[in-house]
Amino acid sequence: MFDTPNRPQTFTCHNGDKAPLPFAKAEYDQRVASLRAIMASHDLDAVLLTSMQNISYYSGFLYCSFGRPYGLVVTHDTCTTVSANIDGGQPWRRAHCDNVIYTDWERNNYWRAVAALVGKGRRIGVEGDHLTLAARATLDTFLNTPEVIDIAPDTMRSRMVKSPAEIALITEGARVADVGGYAIRDAIQAGAREIDIAMAGRDAMELEIARSFPNSEMRDSWVWFQSGLNTDGAHNPVTMRALQHGDILSLNTFPMISAYYTALERTLFLGEPDADSLRIWNANVAAHELGLSLIKPGISCAQICDEINRLFAQENLLQYRSFGYGHSFGILSHYYGREAGLEFREDIDTVLEPGMVVSIEPMLWIPEGTAGAGGYREHDILVVTEDGAINVTGFPYGPEHNVIA
Repeated sequence: MFDTPNRPQTFTCHNGDKAPLPFAKAEYDQRVASLRAIMASHDLDAVLLTSMQNISYYSGFLYCSFGRPYGLVVTHDTCTTVSANIDGGQPWRRAHCDNVIYTDWERNNYWRAVAALVGKGRRIGVEGDHLTLAARATLDTFLNTPEVIDIAPDTMRSRMVKSPAEIALITEGARVADVGGYAIRDAIQAGAREIDIAMAGRDAMELEIARSFPNSEMRDSWVWFQSGLNTDGAHNPVTMRALQHGDILSLNTFPMISAYYTALERTLFLGEPDADSLRIWNANVAAHELGLSLIKPGISCAQICDEINRLFAQENLLQYRSFGYGHSFGILSHYYGREAGLEFREDIDTVLEPGMVVSIEPMLWIPEGTAGAGGYREHDILVVTEDGAINVTGFPYGPEHNVIA
């Protein structure tokens, strides 16, 4: 075994210049200031954030874990990301704050870096929905068993109301989702495979992101294009199934711009739908339009859910509802983030307010062997304003627009 006594446990390296971030420095300063206000409300000495969404929200850096831990340590006067040496200087370049790199030469160097940044703090804020039991035990060892306070609900509430700059980015993301949608619709034909159609949508979105956001990192835009039986799940992966005349189709585009996800989801048919399918599709469109009409300040998530439930019950379709009727948008993706306090479900009492960004996305799933079988889904993104909402999705929905001859 080689002796490595001079290998550092941690180090700093400002390799290159800071890269342009999606938001101005003042935006990140305001976010960190709001986090320090949360710290003050809980009498915390420091905060250790570990989730992708919170580290990205407060620093600008979106990490790629690959099994390694990452962190953001915020004290009353410092803000520092903790990253693995495998990433080189990219975490420093892609964050508005400082950075410390830990090496793999010795186990738990990550926690040594965290401990050095936290110092002698005795009350530490963490994300209780992200910190594992094993990580909590190691935290106690290296930070001398501090008092730990869960601040995940507070940070989620902070992220739920978007700044004007965030809303502008999300609006552009919705436009890019539409670009992918049109590319998909143009590629639909009998005999084409789901994967071929999905690639057409993804390529169109990535080209548009590269054109419109030349300073952004390109990562993780994707498409779920489903047909026939595969439409029964909203998150079913793309397959090599070839489209057949008469298929129900689900178009789902998801551009990612600087960690911000947007979405477009539509039901289509390849050829005229039968009478049962058309009835169910129109009922889901009616639920979608009802949801769109309800988005305004002062209404609760549960109230919106109740109204759409009532419509489906009148159509004898409520038993086929697949999930909640919408959710918050911002820093989230299919593998990180969720502002669960802003979802249109019976158990969420959050009241809408200006600056929130939400989707309306009712889905009915009719099992095979039942008339009108398939998954029906429409999805728009809305920005809540002072007196209503602005729909930033442009791709048309419903049978008048999405029956492909």
